[in-house]
Amino acid sequence: MTDLNFRISSFQSLGTVDGPGVRAVVFLQGCPLRCHCCHNPETWDIKGGNIISGEELLHKILRCKAYFGAKGGVTFSGGEPLLQAQALLKLIPQLKEENIHVALDTSGCALNDTVKKLIDMCDLVLLDYKYTTDDDYFKYTSMKKSAVDDFLSYLNQVGKPTWLRQVIIPTVNDSNESVSILFKLKDKYSCIEKIELLPFRKLCIEKYKELGINFPFNDKREATKEDIEKLKNAVN
Repeated sequence: MTDLNFRISSFQSLGTVDGPGVRAVVFLQGCPLRCHCCHNPETWDIKGGNIISGEELLHKILRCKAYFGAKGGVTFSGGEPLLQAQALLKLIPQLKEENIHVALDTSGCALNDTVKKLIDMCDLVLLDYKYTTDDDYFKYTSMKKSAVDDFLSYLNQVGKPTWLRQVIIPTVNDSNESVSILFKLKDKYSCIEKIELLPFRKLCIEKYKELGINFPFNDKREATKEDIEKLKNAVN
């Protein structure tokens, strides 16, 4: 049993949108990015959240196992789970002993030996590919696009099953040209199994108010289901 602790923001027992099937979703605390569309600003502070032992977290996940079925499992999200990669290296082998499918939901902001070991242990990577231009990437996330490209190249190199995900924000990254560039990545990287377009939502506004933080995209409208379908049809 791992003797390492985790800092988590929240735990979702029956998630259905963060990977295949029904999943336990662990929202780990801490994130180095400051994305303008972030829905979870409470996860930014690496010293925030709640401390939980690896043993307790394992127990919480195992209690959900009966609901996973053939396709479900656990997804480590955030925040940015790569910030707690060392602890995950201790926990995931115990999940694999229980034949639990493990997905990693990440921005791809770091790629070092520890992260590479973590990638190797996971069954699936959900990679948040936020924008398709260098300028937009840095302007709206504080991260360089080259970092996520390097991360994706590594996933392709090792043949790791990957889903690309992008939040569609009207007037920012909702052009046919931008989405076409995103979908063409599938031709270049054989590891990409799926590309998901996620509609921008503003349910997080109250969180920003409580934290006394300005929500940078408060002036943007939410994306509709019709917006997403229109973009998908335009590039297919």
